[in-house]
Amino acid sequence: MDVNVPLPLLGGLSPAAFMRRHWQKKPLLVRQAWPGVQPPLDRRALFDLAGAEDVESRLVEQQSGRWKVRHGPLPKRALPPVGRPGWTLLVQGLDLHVGAAHEMLSRFAFVPQARLDDLMTSWASDGGGVGPHLDSYDVFLIQVQGRRRWRVGPCLDAASAAWLPGLPLKILAEFQPLHDWVLEPGDMLYLPPGWGHDGVAVGGDCMTCSVGFRAPAAPAIAAELLQRLADTHDDLQDDAQAQGMAARPRLYRDPAQPATTAPGQVPPALQAFARQAVARLLAQPHALERALGEVLTEPKPRVWFNVAESATAEDGVRLAAASRMAYDTRHVFINGESFRAAGRDARLMRQLADTRQLGRRECSSLSDEARELVQDWLDSGWLLPHSA
Repeated sequence: MDVNVPLPLLGGLSPAAFMRRHWQKKPLLVRQAWPGVQPPLDRRALFDLAGAEDVESRLVEQQSGRWKVRHGPLPKRALPPVGRPGWTLLVQGLDLHVGAAHEMLSRFAFVPQARLDDLMTSWASDGGGVGPHLDSYDVFLIQVQGRRRWRVGPCLDAASAAWLPGLPLKILAEFQPLHDWVLEPGDMLYLPPGWGHDGVAVGGDCMTCSVGFRAPAAPAIAAELLQRLADTHDDLQDDAQAQGMAARPRLYRDPAQPATTAPGQVPPALQAFARQAVARLLAQPHALERALGEVLTEPKPRVWFNVAESATAEDGVRLAAASRMAYDTRHVFINGESFRAAGRDARLMRQLADTRQLGRRECSSLSDEARELVQDWLDSGWLLPHSA
């Protein structure tokens, strides 16, 4: 993708201009951003999908000012009649189950895939919505069927936003919209984090696709990275011991510890030992970068891969919809695992991560070692043959 070419999807802005002017800064409404857009699946298929065990879904109902939320799986008998006003069905991760939904995400490849979360689709009857709320991530809202009214306004201090008490979902206690728009099929609204929004279906049979992005919280990603670094360190020690090398973990020792009159106090020496242990993990060359790539490409919970029978890379390969792949200057990452790559292999693996596919010629150019790795990924269902 040439990020300097204007796109109708972005209202005539180039991806570079959009990221500079709007990304994480201010909303953008684009009329007919996607002319002729079609829902990735029809209402009946969406309702069927909501009943599956491996699909994350929610039913939100509002009746007489009261809210109810039910989490999936949601069999059809759990859904209200389509003619009843005030209810919404939300299906998360539609891109993992429906090819057309996965294709929709490809239009947003100007944002790093490490930030991409999923495509959620909501169906709503007349008046259906989830109330005025706030997201901590960026979102593109694409109207694909029916009409939806969006009221949008900034929250000056999103971290201290107040919610209405006693409700099963987070609804803003104070919401002062600055904009009031009705979106038709093909219209798109981009919202950065911290902008309150309230979407309500107008007339029923309303379907909206939401392209959401991940925004990891600092404490959470720090915890994941430290756990990953510790696990990697343990693996290295296990490998060393298997080879007959002495690689015992360093244990805390305190031969100079005097008798204490304050047994409840944590010894300063133990605090220093813990601080050094963390520093030692972080000091491993490129360990943090490797752990980050593995964390960012870890598949979502409840994801599994279907293996194609006798799959080979003879005619090219493509990433399975659920596969996450990324790279840095030294590594290639796929589904929570990391690999070293250099030269032509690295260039082709990066192409696979960027475009999610490799043709026959590119696959034949891989080294024997890289082709064996690709075959392992095919056997695991992480890759699919081009024809599949």
